Amino acid sequence: MPQVALDTPLFEVLGAKSAFLKRLERLGLQTVRELLWHFPSRYEDFSKIYSVAELEPGQQATIQGVIEEIHVGHSWRKHMSIVEAVIADDTGSVRAVWFNQPYVANVLKVGRRANFSGKVSIGEESDLYLSHPAYEVLHLADADSPGGGDRRTGAGRGMKHTARLVPVYPETRGLTSRGIRFVIEATLRRIAPLREWIPGSVLGKLGFPELDHAIRTIHFPDTVADAAAARRRFSFEDLFLLQIENIREKMKLAAEKAPAIPADLDDVRAILAELPFALTESQKRSLWEIIKDIERPRPMNRLLQGDVGSGKTVVAAIAAMLAAEQGLQTAFMAPTEILARQHFLTMKKLPAAARAVRRPVIGLVTGSGATVCYEDGLEESVTRPAMAKKVAAGGIAIVFGTHALIQKSIAFRNLGLVIVDEQHRFGVRQRAELAANAKKKNGPVPHFLSMSATPIPRTLMLTVFGDLDLSLITELPGGRKPIETKIVPPPERAAVYDFIRAQVREGRQAFVICPRIEPEETDPNAEGGADTAAAGRTALVKKLDLRSVKEEFEKLSTKVFPDLRLAALHGEMKGKEKEEVMRRFKAREIDVIVSTSVVEVGVDIPNASIMMIEGADRFGLAQLYQFRGRVGRGEHQSYCYLMADSAERAANARLKAILDAKNGFELAEKDLALRGPGQFFGEVQTGLPDVAMSALQDPELVKKSREAAVLVVQEDPRLRAYPLLAKRLQTFREAIHRE
Repeated sequence: MPQVALDTPLFEVLGAKSAFLKRLERLGLQTVRELLWHFPSRYEDFSKIYSVAELEPGQQATIQGVIEEIHVGHSWRKHMSIVEAVIADDTGSVRAVWFNQPYVANVLKVGRRANFSGKVSIGEESDLYLSHPAYEVLHLADADSPGGGDRRTGAGRGMKHTARLVPVYPETRGLTSRGIRFVIEATLRRIAPLREWIPGSVLGKLGFPELDHAIRTIHFPDTVADAAAARRRFSFEDLFLLQIENIREKMKLAAEKAPAIPADLDDVRAILAELPFALTESQKRSLWEIIKDIERPRPMNRLLQGDVGSGKTVVAAIAAMLAAEQGLQTAFMAPTEILARQHFLTMKKLPAAARAVRRPVIGLVTGSGATVCYEDGLEESVTRPAMAKKVAAGGIAIVFGTHALIQKSIAFRNLGLVIVDEQHRFGVRQRAELAANAKKKNGPVPHFLSMSATPIPRTLMLTVFGDLDLSLITELPGGRKPIETKIVPPPERAAVYDFIRAQVREGRQAFVICPRIEPEETDPNAEGGADTAAAGRTALVKKLDLRSVKEEFEKLSTKVFPDLRLAALHGEMKGKEKEEVMRRFKAREIDVIVSTSVVEVGVDIPNASIMMIEGADRFGLAQLYQFRGRVGRGEHQSYCYLMADSAERAANARLKAILDAKNGFELAEKDLALRGPGQFFGEVQTGLPDVAMSALQDPELVKKSREAAVLVVQEDPRLRAYPLLAKRLQTFREAIHRE
């Protein structure tokens, strides 16, 4: 049988008519590589073979014996088939039972010797039986040496489903782990030995198995230690590649030219003196780090991180003013129109902004239009083409916007600084497009400043954002009152509604956050929905779990708060509609906004004092922290209510973590431990494989991957001595899309 390669399509391995193909495609598996990198999620330990006499209730056990009886019956009450067999060895016999698997009787014939692995249960007459055991018919050679001599070496005889550590995989409809094991084992028999691409010095130092051994071991390990070593190797390799990519990107950027932006300290002091508040110590420290970066003729690539409301925008705005004083333009990008407009409004309020640039200073570009603000405070709405002309001519010093800023219709004359808020949402590719735009004109690469209020654990900082330098704002402006936060069980819901009404009567405003826009629809014809009553109960549970904006807005505005002014806000609304809702809310024409997570970042309403979060357990701690940061921004005491739909959810340990955490960074570490890194950015967004995402919870492995990457790149920046590593890095770069 011919050998196959990693890029061989599975239809060439299994045959074009194989029933497995479409089922494997549902798991995203179409090539040999994708199949072999579909790793087990866990293992069942059936490695020890017991005699029938040794069986005990509740065991997960493997026995080896001869099939003495087998027959198929039916349970008319439940309309299911029942296959029952009697298996005997030298010490006795035991029953094995399978429900709704009549085909088992076609495989397990009387007189055959086989392994059976499963749970030992107690029958109605207090007799023991194996419930739904996995089975594997033994060949004559296997039957002649049961147990391999020590009753533990089933794996050594090529067992796949019994008498070994049995891999359990992520499955799909019509394809169980048994079927996946069958396909993977057949593929491993045909694949050519895999060539190692990690440098031998790295493997030797860390003690990881080589690639070919690791890929076979992770699927069919002899011991738990072997499985762990293989998984750790694959966790390391993705982190290692990402670290190399980060280091090389940093080196590549350091070789580029950027416009030096000198900062006269007297000018900086003058700008600070005109602010209506004093900067905190960490704001000053972060500003100084940024100033030192932009003074150099190489591109800054820095992340400014701080809690919600810590004053990141002001620090970034000062950097933009310094660029404007040197005749350079700044692009200030945000992921949403609401947030872009918020930053635009913040900049307008700064007294030093107009003085710093002495010309039409600020522009706002969104999908719905454009605005220019002149130094005398006058605003003018312009068309997008008109704005594009002003930007191209250098007539706008600081331009705020969403991704609309990087469309081909917008071209900067002398772009010196790019500021990107909530950069993990925005994507590396979009930021790079602005730099590419500058280089096409043979101009310098602009400085980059990213901002994030999302608390990011240290291991994520060292990997996903390893190409960035870091500045931290670790304190809130003075005078802020701590936000009172409470987990609310169902019986206390009415009291929260009463409290909201009382707060509104005192002049305050409130947010109500829902996980969904539309209510969940129930399709009675959907798979698994034949039982109408059961489907109805499921729909009820889903409704309780996932309250929707439209449904809650209707209920609150007509039944709970008919005397208050409510509005809905969600992502399906047009940009102008969302802006109008937020304008009216800020003008206190709306008392309560019912919204999705569209208000998670950037909304600054100092008069809003209540944040009520429905289905709070559906959100990550970092996201809840962001929501809570939308209140507590003014002089009034603020409150955050985490609504639970059951007493069990009210006791959720994860929700309690937000009550105890001292700051967002501490909370981020807890969320990483409780839910994993995928909840921060989403596996699809980072592009990292599941095994690497899980590895981010292992600080020691992250540290080792970075140390190894530094050594390799310092020794050979272009990886000329490591062609297989260079090729693997290219494949990895294309796969993760880093955005």
